[in-house]
Amino acid sequence: MFLPTTREEMDKIGWNELDVILVSGDTYIDTSYNGSTVIGKFLVKNGYRVGIIAQPDTNSPEDITRLGEPKLFWAVSAGAVDSMVANYTATKKKRKNDDFTPGGINDRRPDRACIVYTNLIKKYFKDGPPIVLGGIEASLRRVVHYDFWSNKLRKSLLFDAKADILSYGMGEKSMLELARTFQSGEDWRGIRGICYISKEREETYLELPSYEDCVSDKFKFIEAFERFYANNDPVTANGLYQKQDTRYLVQNPPSKRLTQEEIDEIYNMDFERKVHPYYRVQGEVRALDTIKNSITTHRGCYGECNFCSIAVHQGRTVVERSEASIIAEAENIVQEKGFKGYISDLGGPTANMYGIECGKKLQKGACQDKRCLYPQPCPALRVNHKKQLKLLKSIKNIKGIKKVFIASGLRYDLILNDNACGNVYLEELVKDHISGQMKIAPEHTEDRVLSYMGKPGKSVLKDFKDSFYELNKKFDKKQFLTYYLIAAHPGCTELEMKKLKDFASSELRINPEQVQIFTPTPSTYSTLMYYTEVDPFTGRKIFVEKDINKKYKQKEVVTGNFKNIKKYGNKK
Repeated sequence: MFLPTTREEMDKIGWNELDVILVSGDTYIDTSYNGSTVIGKFLVKNGYRVGIIAQPDTNSPEDITRLGEPKLFWAVSAGAVDSMVANYTATKKKRKNDDFTPGGINDRRPDRACIVYTNLIKKYFKDGPPIVLGGIEASLRRVVHYDFWSNKLRKSLLFDAKADILSYGMGEKSMLELARTFQSGEDWRGIRGICYISKEREETYLELPSYEDCVSDKFKFIEAFERFYANNDPVTANGLYQKQDTRYLVQNPPSKRLTQEEIDEIYNMDFERKVHPYYRVQGEVRALDTIKNSITTHRGCYGECNFCSIAVHQGRTVVERSEASIIAEAENIVQEKGFKGYISDLGGPTANMYGIECGKKLQKGACQDKRCLYPQPCPALRVNHKKQLKLLKSIKNIKGIKKVFIASGLRYDLILNDNACGNVYLEELVKDHISGQMKIAPEHTEDRVLSYMGKPGKSVLKDFKDSFYELNKKFDKKQFLTYYLIAAHPGCTELEMKKLKDFASSELRINPEQVQIFTPTPSTYSTLMYYTEVDPFTGRKIFVEKDINKKYKQKEVVTGNFKNIKKYGNKK
C-alpha cells in the first residue's frame, strides 16, 4: 500500500487523522531507496498512521495543509541528496535537471529545503506539534559545518531551521522511539540518534569547540570536526555538545546498529516500487528507471574516502541483509508486471563489501587509530568474496531472471586483496554481471593527491586494470572500464592533472570523460581541508584551488575540452 497523500486516501483506509506527516524534497516513490518512504512504512508497520507530502509548493498553503495537522510530529527531509548539492554544480551553476522530480525539471526542490519546509509548516500551523528534521541534509549539517555555497561556517541546521529535534544517521530506530515517547508523554531527550537544543550543557558529554571559536580559529574548527568524526560509532561514541550563541546543541550517541533481523524486517516491507499516482500524473520520474529493479544488499561503508559522507551518515560498519531476504525481494521483482528479466543492480554504497566485515569492529567498534582500507586493507578484515559469489549464484538461478548486474561502486583494492577467491569473483563479474562496462572510482592517479583523498595508490589501479582486461581476453569479452575522476580536490594542482592525463593515456589507454570538479559537501575530511587549507592529519598547510576558472581548467586539462573556461572569469 502507498502512504496517503490526500484526505481522500485517508478516508478510504479509515484514518481521520495522522500521527506523523512526512515532508520530502523528493517526489514520492514507494521504494526502499527513498528514505522518507522507509521511515513512513516502518512507522505504519509499528502501528502509526503516516502520510506524506512530497515537494510541497512553498508559495501556497494548498500542499502543506492538505493532510491537516499530525497528532505527534512533522518529519522533514530535503530528500536523498542535500538540497544545495541537488540544486547546484561544483561551480555553483544551477542544475536544470532533477531525477527525483516528475518531468525531470529542477523546479520543485527549494535551496536549503529543511529550513524552507520548517518555515512553511510554522507559517500555517502556529504552535503545532514538534518538527523533526531527518535525512542526509540534516545528518551532515547537525553540528557547526562549512557551507560551500555561502563560503562560511554555519550553525547546526537545527538552529538555522528553528526546528525542535534532528534525527541523524539511518533513522528507523530514533524515529520509532520518538513516536513512542510522544504518544506516551515520556521524556524523549535520552533517545539515541537525535540532536536537540538546550539552555544547559550536558555535563556527561564531550564538548566541541563553540561556533564562535570555530569561526575565529580554523584549528578550533579542525578540533571540533575530528572530535565529531571520532564519535560516530554506536559502540564507542560519546554524546557531544556544542555552544552556539547562548544555547547548546546536544547530540546524543548514535542509534545502535541494526541487527540482521532488523534490517531484514525493514527491507521485507511491502514496497510498491512505483511513483505514487498523485505525483505520477505530473511527469516521468527518471530515478525510477535506475532503482525500480535494483536490490540493496547492505548499508554502511568502511572505505572512508575523505570526500565521502557515507561514513558519517550510514556508518563505518557494514550491516548486511540475509541471503534469504535478498532472494525473497528478487523473487518479488520477478512477479512485477513488465519485468524483463534484468536486475539492474545488486549492491550498496560499495557493492563488494557484502559479507566482508571485521569481527573485532563488530564487537568493539571502529578503530580510532587506523582505517580498514587505507593505506592498504587491514589484515584483521580477512577479505573473502565467497559469500557474495554464493549470493550472485542464488539470484542468477531464480526462474525469470536473465541477468544480475552490479552497477554500484566496487573497491578494486578489496578484490585484489582477496587471495582466496578475489580472482574467481572478478571472473564471475566479467563473465556474467557487467553490462558492457565496469564502473570504478580511482578518483585520481597521483599518489600525493590520493593520500589526501584516502584512496589506494595508482599501482593498485594498474594491477586491477591489467587483470580485468586479461579476463576479458580469456572469455572473449569486449567490455571496458569506466573511470570516475576528481579535479581540484584539496592538494591537487594543474600539474597533478597533467600527470593524471599522461598516466591515463600511457597506462590506462583512455581519454578520460568522467571527470568531476570536487564539491565540498558538509561533514567530510576533504571539505575540512578545502575550508582550512590544512591537512588535518599532519597539520601542514596544503594548496587548495578555489578559483572557479582554474578548477575548470584542471578538469579540462584531462578531458581536452576547454570551451567552458572563459565563461566563469575569476568568480570565487
